[in-house]
Amino acid sequence: MDHMRICSLLPSATEIVCTLGLFEDLVGVTHECDFPPEVAALPAVTSSVMETGDMASRDIDQAIREALRNLSTIYRLDRPLLERLKPDLILTQELCEVCAVSFDRVQQAAADLLPETEVLSLEPQALDGILDTINEVGGRCGAEEAAQRVVGEFQARIDPVSRRFEQSGLRRPRVAMIEWLDPVFLGGHWVPDMVAAAGGEDVLGEPGARSRQVEWPEVAQTEPEVIVLMPCGMSLDRTVDEFRRTILPELWDDMPAVHSGQVYAVDGSSYFNRPGPRVIDGIEILGRILHPSLFGPPHPSEAQRLALGPASVARRNRR
Repeated sequence: MDHMRICSLLPSATEIVCTLGLFEDLVGVTHECDFPPEVAALPAVTSSVMETGDMASRDIDQAIREALRNLSTIYRLDRPLLERLKPDLILTQELCEVCAVSFDRVQQAAADLLPETEVLSLEPQALDGILDTINEVGGRCGAEEAAQRVVGEFQARIDPVSRRFEQSGLRRPRVAMIEWLDPVFLGGHWVPDMVAAAGGEDVLGEPGARSRQVEWPEVAQTEPEVIVLMPCGMSLDRTVDEFRRTILPELWDDMPAVHSGQVYAVDGSSYFNRPGPRVIDGIEILGRILHPSLFGPPHPSEAQRLALGPASVARRNRR
């Protein structure tokens, strides 16, 4: 296939395109695309309708809800720029209204401005679906062999983690994957599959199901032995900062994970929230969190074990 002009409206799709060796085919990305680093030099066809800056989790959640209620979106699409870029293929999604420009708006823009452009919606619901998406993008972009190779390499990284755990005779710890701190949202879709592959039991998330909002008592009732904080769109350092300023309920200190100091912050944005190639890194990070005797402890750049005890008491006393 000749050189294809690709516009990616998803950070995960951008990563897939680059993993397949198609960086040179990318003509446009989103303002949130940050990996690999060289994509920062490409034109950004989206922007945010709000600036979250250093806002707390609850304030961000309220701002998003208000924007969706008043504007039906939290993103701007630069239609003139999109028209100038003249992509042959636009990669987008319908899965989450908070993750990208709405599919309907993209379709309408393509119909109005670029009638020859194809719009491909990527909809992975589970871990296997992410691997299927890589094959789907590769097939559409003339990179079938590269996609098959990449998927094979990823599977060759996942399988040994699961196999080594199964052969170890160790039990699966009860894990709570927290995708937002205030209000509390649970990780869904592919996240429970990641936990299972790493040798854990996701006690709240359901494979393939959407992320959902819960209250802390529901989390506490499952008696999680490990809590992993992976707020959507937040880096590791930002997650640690967010945890430190989140006011937690009284029952926080009663959960087994808190008693044993098994509460971790991770880089959700890079390794857990995006249905792209780096979820494989996320599985390996989870393996090190859950079973350090098998896989070694996580590197500080991958996960931070959060200091509790006095800090937790101090937060509670501020209520």
